[in-house]
Amino acid sequence: MMKIPFVDLQSQLKPIRNQINEGINGVLDKCNFILGDDVKKFEDSFAKYCGAKYAIGISSGLDAIHLAMRALEIGEGDEVITQANTFIATALGITMAGAKPVLVDANESNFLMNVEQIEKAITPKTKAIMPVHLYGRMTDMTPIMKLAKKHDLHVVEDAAQSHGAQLFGARAGSVGAMGCFSFYPGKNLGCYGDGGMVVTNDPQLKDKVEALRNYGSIKKYHHPIVGFNNRLDTMQAAILNVKLPHLDAYNSARFEAAIKYNKALEGIGDLVLPEIPEKKSHVFHLYVLKTKKRDQLLEFLNNQGVQAGIHYPIPVHMHGAYAHLGYKTGSFPVSEKMASEILSLPMFPELNDVQIDYVKQKVKEFFSK
Repeated sequence: MMKIPFVDLQSQLKPIRNQINEGINGVLDKCNFILGDDVKKFEDSFAKYCGAKYAIGISSGLDAIHLAMRALEIGEGDEVITQANTFIATALGITMAGAKPVLVDANESNFLMNVEQIEKAITPKTKAIMPVHLYGRMTDMTPIMKLAKKHDLHVVEDAAQSHGAQLFGARAGSVGAMGCFSFYPGKNLGCYGDGGMVVTNDPQLKDKVEALRNYGSIKKYHHPIVGFNNRLDTMQAAILNVKLPHLDAYNSARFEAAIKYNKALEGIGDLVLPEIPEKKSHVFHLYVLKTKKRDQLLEFLNNQGVQAGIHYPIPVHMHGAYAHLGYKTGSFPVSEKMASEILSLPMFPELNDVQIDYVKQKVKEFFSK
């Protein structure tokens, strides 16, 4: 029986291990563990990569969203519109700032925010819209930016799963007032711990986020605002400096793997395969298909050595943490339906034809029973 991990970090590490070790040893030699040289180097490189003027290293993707909210002075009594079918960190970052997440449903075809529902969700308390570039696919920002301009709202992009995705010449995270990234190890660009980033083109927002991440201070021992300890670790920045030049190649390999998956799995059972849009607009952080036999297929694949998963089994409004929002079962029918049908197959740049063929064989075996 072949064993295929959901993410194969070992395979990615092997060819760059010496560079990673050099980066880590460089930090150890300098002993500049907090906001050291590698943090600034990575911030400058990632900002340039995203097509943004500034990037501020943060301790996690969740903290990036939280500090973005606070930098925009979004807090108690304010509302932020986002989507129901995202990882809970999207909503938690809003909540941590004291604001209220207001949810809209998703599009069944591409899993992204249903833009047509946004305007109906706007109230006098709405301060921002937060689209999620879910699974690695960049949302069309044009109608969202038009709505935001019409209603004088901020746009903050949750780009935690979409490093390097681009649409109409713009990279994910660079279009709104701020873009928020996660460098969790399994991401397209991941470190070996927790890490995050806020990118922006606004120098005032950049200064605010820099202060917020560092106890409310830019100048040592001067604290004009209340802040937090949310700095990107220098060791993680050194690792990310090694991996960033490989990101486009990683993303291209993911895209090609998705094409191969779709060709291999077409016509099997009741599978609904993900759309393959224009290259680069989707960097396939996750390869997500749908089937009404999801739970049975998941169990079967896991038992056959294929480490599949669900992203995500519970929509935001159905978590106990957000029961107080007052949404009920049926409030977001598309998100709820998808939560019972979506299945994520193994996806990583090093995924090879033999592994994809094994997944195909096992999926066919399941549906032929």
